[in-house]
Amino acid sequence: MLAREDPDPASLDDDAAVAAPAPIGAAADLMAAPPISDAANRKNMALLIQFRWIAVIGQFITIMFVQFGLGISLPLPPMMAVLGGLILLNFASRLWLRSHDDIGSAALLLVSMLDVFALTAQLWLSGGANNPFVSLYLLQITMAAVLLDAQSTWLIVALTFTGFVVLVSFHEPLDIPSRWAGTNTFSLPILGMLVCFILNAALLVVFISRITRNLRERDTRLATLKQAAIEEDHVVRIGLLATGAAHELGTPLASLSVILGDWRRMPLVKTNADLRQEVEEMQTAVNRCKGIVNDILASAGEARGEAPGVTTVTKFLDDIVADWRAGRPTATLAYQNKFGADLPIVSDSALKQIVFNVLDNAAEASPSWVGFTAAREADSLILEVSDIGPGFAPEILANFGRPYQSSKGRRGRGLGLFLVVNVVRKLGGTVTARNRGRGAVVTLRLPLSALAIGAPRYGQ
Repeated sequence: MLAREDPDPASLDDDAAVAAPAPIGAAADLMAAPPISDAANRKNMALLIQFRWIAVIGQFITIMFVQFGLGISLPLPPMMAVLGGLILLNFASRLWLRSHDDIGSAALLLVSMLDVFALTAQLWLSGGANNPFVSLYLLQITMAAVLLDAQSTWLIVALTFTGFVVLVSFHEPLDIPSRWAGTNTFSLPILGMLVCFILNAALLVVFISRITRNLRERDTRLATLKQAAIEEDHVVRIGLLATGAAHELGTPLASLSVILGDWRRMPLVKTNADLRQEVEEMQTAVNRCKGIVNDILASAGEARGEAPGVTTVTKFLDDIVADWRAGRPTATLAYQNKFGADLPIVSDSALKQIVFNVLDNAAEASPSWVGFTAAREADSLILEVSDIGPGFAPEILANFGRPYQSSKGRRGRGLGLFLVVNVVRKLGGTVTARNRGRGAVVTLRLPLSALAIGAPRYGQ
């Protein structure tokens, strides 16, 4: 099955017919979908809301412990007012998150600044720069470095620096009991720094890991969409080439058909069974080429508009098998229909062409036998093409579906499987390939919803 890459599109055999549709699905999805950064920003905003809830609970527990456990008098009303402001900010952020689809970097910057102001207020009310929890500023800077751009991050750095400088000179001093003012190992400042270190370490590990994961998911999705857009743009160019070639081939194919018709009426051909059979085979091949050219032009929208044909899964597959056998009378095709209860669908010319493509590639690798099986798994149509050829080369399997992956060594080869993968992907399905003990298997998995009556057709 090493020979299953397809002929040059310029030759416009049955493989090239797949190139007729000019998909723009991935590019359209990339333009129509909300910006990738907005999706990541929404997740990061949700993480900041969770982080703020943890901060509120942690501050409340700390204030209560210091006030009633350590006996250190704190200005409870203003400190509780700051906590109330953080709670209101969280509710407002949640409501705003639900009512807005686009979350920009400015929103993340704003809430980060408010968090810095709230931390500064709490520190000002509880000892200023002498409070060991002043190192929580570093956590704010780290979060900003991950979430925001460089300019916004430096703004957060400037705010925290300014807050620290202000807290050195302006703050509400704490009246610390003498029993906590010592310099022994378990003095209050040492314990405070230990608790703050543990909090910083835990929050950094949990939230920075989750934020980094969100950013990786964003980058992966963006790269996938860009790659799909590039590949489908390549298919557009191939489709334009195929359409132009179809125009050029129309006239000589018509001339060949007329000439072969004249030959069939010649006495020499009529009386010679071998010549008559060869002429009939040539006529069949020419008719098939004409049908491919017509399909290309129809898929490109240059033929007379007709309503899509309504058929069933069984009839659609039977027609594919009959047409393929008529075009390759010497090939052996073992067809099995295990689909089960029949369903009405729309006859999709692009799907028919790519199935032809895969069958032709299998026949090139295994002229003596090709297997074609149709089955149903849940709401998917499974089409499996197998052969008894040499199988796929490892490099072809490793780059399956990529353009110009060919073992035939000729320029322009390797486009057939690339086109198959793009057509099936546009229909919402997948294509997989594997080698077996003898030969190889290509499996097309298509959602039945993509073939249902009323579903958007390929290239629309």
